[in-house]
Amino acid sequence: MKSVWLTPIKILRPAALLLFGLLVASGANAALFEDDDARKAILELRQRVEAVRLDADLSRKAASDEITSLGKSLLDLQRQIELLKNDLSSVRGANEQLMRELADVQRIQKDQAQTVSERLSKFEPIKVKVDGVEFVADPGEKRDFEAALAVFRKGDFSAAQNLFVGFLKGYPTSGYAASALFWLGNAQYATRDYKEAITNFRALVAKNPDHVRAPEAVLSIGNCQLELKDAKGARKTLTDLVKAYPQSEAAVAAKERLATLK
Repeated sequence: MKSVWLTPIKILRPAALLLFGLLVASGANAALFEDDDARKAILELRQRVEAVRLDADLSRKAASDEITSLGKSLLDLQRQIELLKNDLSSVRGANEQLMRELADVQRIQKDQAQTVSERLSKFEPIKVKVDGVEFVADPGEKRDFEAALAVFRKGDFSAAQNLFVGFLKGYPTSGYAASALFWLGNAQYATRDYKEAITNFRALVAKNPDHVRAPEAVLSIGNCQLELKDAKGARKTLTDLVKAYPQSEAAVAAKERLATLK
């Protein structure tokens, strides 16, 4: 009986051991495969980490280079700004100098223009109005007439007479001529040169019968004739005055003189 039961067990034991060995071997192989995958995953992870680290290093280096480059650019920009400031300061200084020089030139030009204008004004004809008559006269002509008249008004009749005679010779066609003859005749009357006074008063009336001084000139002729004891001539002159200029103040004075002559 004992030998019958042991045989199957002996037979089964090697088979069980073989099976167990296969199982163990199978588990070992499975573990081996799992370790390879893990190692591969770790290697890939390490590679990725290294790649990230490398990228980070490159990025840091690039950033550092960029920062360095920007720093240099900023320094260059600051230097350029300083240079521009210096240039601008120089330009402003030069501009201020030019403005001062321009102001000086403009002032000089203005002074020169004024001087030239003043010089030209001494020669350019000017418009004047004397005794109600408006005309154009040379500055020198105006100056000489006014000078002679100023001397007359001071009472220096002899000097005034000479000045008016010189004026009429120097400016025979002057617009002042009629007035110059009138004042010349009065200067001669004042110096008792009645004949010459009559000549000049008559010249005035003959050349300018409508002149504002004409009635006074005729009255002065009559007065000169009275001074020369020519009552007949004076009466005729005064009568003609009243007829020719009835509305004038001289006509009123002539009537009064005529009344005393009758």
